[in-house]
Amino acid sequence: MKTSTVESAKFGPWALVTGASSGIGAEFARQLALAGFNLVLAARRKTLLDQLGQELRQQLDIETRTVVVDLSQSEAVEQLAEATGTLDIGVVISNAGTGQPTEFLKEPHGERLDRFRLNALSHLNMAHYFGARLVQRARGALLFGGAMGAAHGIPFMANDAGSKAFVQSLGESLHVEFARHGVHVTVLVVPPTDTAIIAKFGLSPAQMPMRPMSPRQCASEALRALWKNQSLCLPGASNRLMSALVPGKLARMMMGRMIEQVLSERARAGI
Repeated sequence: MKTSTVESAKFGPWALVTGASSGIGAEFARQLALAGFNLVLAARRKTLLDQLGQELRQQLDIETRTVVVDLSQSEAVEQLAEATGTLDIGVVISNAGTGQPTEFLKEPHGERLDRFRLNALSHLNMAHYFGARLVQRARGALLFGGAMGAAHGIPFMANDAGSKAFVQSLGESLHVEFARHGVHVTVLVVPPTDTAIIAKFGLSPAQMPMRPMSPRQCASEALRALWKNQSLCLPGASNRLMSALVPGKLARMMMGRMIEQVLSERARAGI
């Protein structure tokens, strides 16, 4: 049975989640549904979106819509605009993004540009279109997915770190601008989280200096920060402590060594 909360009454009735097919995005969808929001689920993988939508409709008696869209493409926001034009969207979770460890000069530039469009420009386009809709409503909430370490740079992920640093700066700036219009803006500084991207990077939890957190905890802390209108959210007390105590230069060196080791192991394995 659908149960409204203070948040769905304040911001609702609909929430849009991009990158909703798996991982943190899917967890955002589940927690927003539990809070009483109807959902627009957007990502590239239709089967996973449809499965999640059906699960949430049956369990929580909410409405859902799915939008199959590639956020790296320039027409993506127009597709979302068309799909949501008749809906009163109050919460937007701009969560799409990915990464690819590699030496900067060894990656084809076209692949690098595709990821930059997904990791940075998609959030800019979401902010422009849906920010205007939320400001017009004079209430709402907008969350951007960033990345831990991006603000200081990440060797062997220079393009991805740079794109997420843009998102963090964009979100913190809009946090101030949109507040006067009653719109909350928060940047989720995504820490190492137990999703498929860990394996994609060629890492295992045992190799990592800190155990990856669960998507559930990551999304839960991010939503609490969004409801409170905090400009930044770095989930996990240990992550916040490390961020506060470890200088950016040292963190950058540590990350660089870890990723370089992964790339070397891949090269030896012929991957």
